[in-house]
This record gives sequence, C-alpha cells and structure tokens, in this order.
Amino acid sequence: MKRNPFNLVFGKEPSQIISRLTESTEIIEAFQADPPEQQIYMITGVRGCGKTVFMTEIAKALKADDWIIVELNSSQDLMTDLAASLSSENQLAQIFQKASINLSLFGFGLEVKGSVPISSIQVALTKMLESLKKHGKKVLVCIDEVTVTEYMKVFSSAFQIFIRQDLPIFLLMTGLFENINNLQNEKNLTFLYRAPKMELKPLNLGVIADNYQKNFNLDYETSDKMAKLTKGYSFAFQVLGHFTWKYEGDYQKALPDYRHYLEDYVYEKVWSEMSLGDRKLAFGTARSGDGKAKTIKELCSMTDSEYSVYRDRLLKRGILSANGHGYVQFTLPLFEEYVIRQM
Repeated sequence: MKRNPFNLVFGKEPSQIISRLTESTEIIEAFQADPPEQQIYMITGVRGCGKTVFMTEIAKALKADDWIIVELNSSQDLMTDLAASLSSENQLAQIFQKASINLSLFGFGLEVKGSVPISSIQVALTKMLESLKKHGKKVLVCIDEVTVTEYMKVFSSAFQIFIRQDLPIFLLMTGLFENINNLQNEKNLTFLYRAPKMELKPLNLGVIADNYQKNFNLDYETSDKMAKLTKGYSFAFQVLGHFTWKYEGDYQKALPDYRHYLEDYVYEKVWSEMSLGDRKLAFGTARSGDGKAKTIKELCSMTDSEYSVYRDRLLKRGILSANGHGYVQFTLPLFEEYVIRQM
C-alpha cells in the first residue's frame, strides 16, 4: 500500500505542498537584490495557515544559492546561539580563525593563539559577520513562532545595529498576529514598524482541486467540492487529503474525521485565545448565515463601535475575512458549526 502523502504534523514540510510562489518570490528577490531591498520579513496568519512551511521553503531556496541558514528559538539566548551555530561549521570556523576572532570565552572551542578573547557577544557577532561579508556569504536567521522575550528584545536591537553597519544578515520571523504586534510595540524596537509584514492568505482553490484530482483520480467536479470544503486553509488541505486517502478516495466518509481533527487540533486552541467579545461576534457571524454586518450587530446587540473593534481584531488575527463592503466570513472551514456548538 502506498504511503499517505498528506501530513498532519504541524510545521513539518509535507510531500504534498502548494507553493505560494508570488509571496516567496517577493521575499527572495528582496533579499537577493544588490543592495538588498529588505533584510527582514515578518510572516503572520492564523494557526495552521502554513507559516512554518512557507518559511522553510524560502530557506531551502536560498540555501541552494549558498546562503548560511540558522534556525533559532526566541525563548533561548539568540545572540549566543547564533554565534555558536556559525562557529560550529568547519568552513566558517576556518574563516573566523583566519580573521583572528577568538571566541574561547563563550565556550565554543574556537580559540586563536595570540589573539585576545572577545568578551562581548555583540562585538563577536559583528566581527564574524564582517568576515563572512568579505567572503561573499550571507546569513539568514529563521525564528519560528516568535514571542516577546528578553532574548528577542536584545537580538532585535542588535539586528537593527547590524543592518545599520551594512552587514550581511537577514531575518525571517513567523508568528501569530498578536505576538508580532506585541514585538513591534516594544519600546526601542520601533524599526520593526517599518519591517514588511506578510499575512498568508488562503491557498488557491483551483490548485487544491487539481492536487486532489491527481492524487485520488477524481473527476474535477468532485475535487472542486473537496477544495471548497477547505476554504484554502493550508492545514485543512492536508487533513482532508489525509482522511480521504484513508477512506480510499471517498471524501464523504472522511468528513466526520476531518471535522473532529480540525476541532481538536486547531479550533479548541483558537477558541481559547478569543475574548468574550470576540466569541460574541463570532457567534453572531455564525448565526447570521450571510455575514452581513447589520444582521450580526442585531444578533449580538452590539453598537457600531463595538462591532468595529471586535471585527478588526478577528480580521487581523486571520479568523475573519472581509467579503465585500459590510460583509465578513470565517477563513476556517466548518468553524461556524464549531462556534455555534460552543456558545
């Protein structure tokens, strides 16, 4: 029996992947321009929209072009971890040794006889990046699911200085809207306001339909119905494909498993992070049938200003999308049913 090509593991690059060529091309071309058009991008979107996979795709594309890719964790000492990662590669360690960069005080095992050990991690990274620049190398730092930590604040401040010094370091960060927003609002990190923020939109339904048609040998009408059931939501594309494969191409049989899996692994978490006002608006949206603002406000007993506040919150978090003037709809498939049951 052939292996199921659809993956249910969050963040792991699946074998069945729908590329976001327009978005990835924008970032890659901006990074590769001479001089670079941008050195930082923040990728945001609702849980399960494919942020991590998207970042991985970009990193792989650049690595093939001889970039140095470093993945860091925002909950750990980013500065030290970056220096440790760079110095652990033999080819780079040789570059640093020739430049007499003594990192022995940091425990990396990179000692240069006759050279004074560097005691500041920021000074060390500056010298390392200067050496890499002379050798035509560029460093891409990837931070997945960024949160506001002291380590993240220190690294962001240092990154701003590295950019000002024209050093070859680039940064990709993924995160939920609220986490990215909190980081941008940190004092002394105002430069992040100018950093481009890319919100991942739903995948193309036609491409999803083509994928299902090919994998399950379906007629286009059936694969199109399947695609519409996902609403272009990246994780839903994988989940529906996975369970349809399990039921040998019968997506109707897969629907109960599809719904339960989305609820258990995504919607419960999304719901837990919503305020009472968010939930109230979501319930009104689910009950409205057509997503018309006037109907939602009446169902929720909300004033225009209250509606605007919670609508904007859910739009920014990627849970709602604006569907024409005065209308909204959920971006998550079958979320209406889940909300109604919860309320």
